[in-house]
Amino acid sequence: MLKTLFLFLAAFVLLPCVSSTAPVVNLSDEDANRIGKLIWRNESGGSIDGLTSWNKGEGFASLGIGHFIWYPAGEQGPFQESFPKLARYLQSQGVAIPDWFLGPCPWGSRANFYADFSDPKMAQLRTILSRTIPLQARFTVTRLEEALPKMLESAPSDKREMVGRNFLRVAAEPMGPYALVDYVNFKGEGTLSSERYHGQGWGLLQVLESMNQGPALTEFRQAADRVLTRRVHNAPPGRNEYRWLPGWRNRLETYR
Repeated sequence: MLKTLFLFLAAFVLLPCVSSTAPVVNLSDEDANRIGKLIWRNESGGSIDGLTSWNKGEGFASLGIGHFIWYPAGEQGPFQESFPKLARYLQSQGVAIPDWFLGPCPWGSRANFYADFSDPKMAQLRTILSRTIPLQARFTVTRLEEALPKMLESAPSDKREMVGRNFLRVAAEPMGPYALVDYVNFKGEGTLSSERYHGQGWGLLQVLESMNQGPALTEFRQAADRVLTRRVHNAPPGRNEYRWLPGWRNRLETYR
């Protein structure tokens, strides 16, 4: 079962002699499809058009079930780019990927992106994304596998045991694996110094660090709410992240 696999993975990662390569979690088709549809619903209501979007005020496209970030040529930002990595993963799984998926985003701005929203290139992008929902879910699990050792390494030494323990507590809950996978896809692992406002992050690591000792999923949701609210308060004034907080909170409510 998925829960057992995650517990095995967590226990492996927490061993003192941890390997640099996390074991692969082999999701069943049912698990992958279920998690994929939940994440897709969270990000874009499960709509086909929602698989290709570009949010106002952002300098990158947000694609797939997890709104994987794709920067145009010459652009960089504080958030980790993930769409090219997804494209390479799909290719490794036998999906025919056009070469342009592997380069920079071909649309240089939000205006250009939506001006071409019905063109053949955009239609090709949506078709591939809509046909690979379970594989995109597996990709998010791969990202979590990679995040676990990085989070433990990045955590303050006096908090590593607590971070690992809280991860295990959440993973043991029926909806825990979904919550962990979705949150790390949603807001990252929290290990990048660039993903900070006033030195404070908002990724999975920060949520696990902020949990108290009540029921695991309740504490996870409450800690995530605190971390995301802090992010909004710390955000640069021009970003106006308050507009996103209600939707983020609705997403946390699915972790029940």
